[in-house]
Amino acid sequence: MQWLHISSAAVLVGGLIYARLAMTPASEALAPEGRDALGERAAAAFRPLAFAAIAGLLISGFYNVISTPGHSLRYHAWLGLKLLLAAHAFAIVILIVHPKRQRRPRLMMSACVSGLIVIFIAAYLKHIF
Repeated sequence: MQWLHISSAAVLVGGLIYARLAMTPASEALAPEGRDALGERAAAAFRPLAFAAIAGLLISGFYNVISTPGHSLRYHAWLGLKLLLAAHAFAIVILIVHPKRQRRPRLMMSACVSGLIVIFIAAYLKHIF
């Protein structure tokens, strides 16, 4: 199940980083109506991947927590922070992939930052367990 968790995180966070740091600056060369059309098509194409990645993270994350009992209080505190940041990233991704979303680049940056912090916390949790 760990492979599902890692690959889902890679798809979700990697897709956000690519969209924000590569596609958004590249679309600035287009006319405003072309930029909006590209953003809508990209969001529609990313929607099924994003929902599948969120489902994969939820299922594999629940399994990983249940299958490894006996964690310390420090571990649970960091896990709680990680889950809150992951919930923030999931909510932002759901907002991003809806049509006619204003301020999509700003929302993408927020989800990227949360996603990267979640990955760093996950690495720390792997280290202390």
